Amino acid sequence: MTKGAKKVLIVEDDEALINLYEKKFSNNGFEVIKAEDGAKGYEYAKTKNPDIILLDIMLPVMNGFEVLKKLKKENLIENTPVVILSNYGETQNVTEGLVSGAVEYLIKVEHTPEEVLEIVKDALNEKESLVGKAFKESA
Repeated sequence: MTKGAKKVLIVEDDEALINLYEKKFSNNGFEVIKAEDGAKGYEYAKTKNPDIILLDIMLPVMNGFEVLKKLKKENLIENTPVVILSNYGETQNVTEGLVSGAVEYLIKVEHTPEEVLEIVKDALNEKESLVGKAFKESA
């Protein structure tokens, strides 16, 4: 792995999907940390210092919202953008994800791995979402 590579933590219980994203990110110079459930994702977010977290919502042990809220409450991801990647696109879920601290909320079927990679790169550069920026500008 290249020195100084950005670390992406992928918290996803779909093995095929996590392997697809692992390959896409590692081929683009990222160091990939994988967690198959929310509890592992929470633990790795605390201990492995990822630069960004790609977080599913429907996870075994602890769901993505619980992971996100717990990390936020403990100020463990203050400088770590979290991108939610979920099959659940209901307004309530999107709102909860963004209010809980995610910088982006992506619906899996609407984005190719290439698009997710670009969004992750943008999030690493921006550190906050367009929604977050809009809230700050309107305040």
